[in-house]
Amino acid sequence: MLVVGFDLDMTLIDTRPGIAAAFRTLSEQTGVYVDADAAVARLGPPLEWEIAQWFPASEVAAAAAAFRLLYPTCAIEPCQPLPGARDALAAVRAAGGRLVVITAKKTELARLHLDRLGLAVDAVAGLAWAEGKTRALVEHAVSIYVGDHVADMAAARAAGVVGVGVTTGHCTADELRGAGADTVLAGLDQFASWLKDG
Repeated sequence: MLVVGFDLDMTLIDTRPGIAAAFRTLSEQTGVYVDADAAVARLGPPLEWEIAQWFPASEVAAAAAAFRLLYPTCAIEPCQPLPGARDALAAVRAAGGRLVVITAKKTELARLHLDRLGLAVDAVAGLAWAEGKTRALVEHAVSIYVGDHVADMAAARAAGVVGVGVTTGHCTADELRGAGADTVLAGLDQFASWLKDG
């Protein structure tokens, strides 16, 4: 059965406005400066990685927990689907496939985004990064994985699935190919035709 996995941030949804708002609120609450624009320019790795760029190691866990508490209030409403996201999901459904979101974001927070935007999927695997993303791809029997980050393509290659890179995040086409992408698209607005022709 066709099972297509999608990353969330900067693949299905432009989460930059919401994440930036949450970081700014975290800065206000903690008094620790976070350059929100810099943080959202490199989305992909787990939250704790970004938090560690700004907070002492001893405070990372608490700051990440505080950020996640702020997230539903600050970060959901400002975010929108990226161009072609709805059509990409519909194309998988039309082909008789299942849809899985595999993301470094916490599952509950990913679902808040998907539910608010009406992006229906069959499963969400959260807190998945690096080997964790590879495991999720295997566990969900994914055949194609779509993502914007080099780590997404490395996970797809490690899991033995087709990796489709999209250049809607900060990684370039060359970087995505170098990480193992089988094909690279400018965005999800090209995905439906790629799936049909492929």
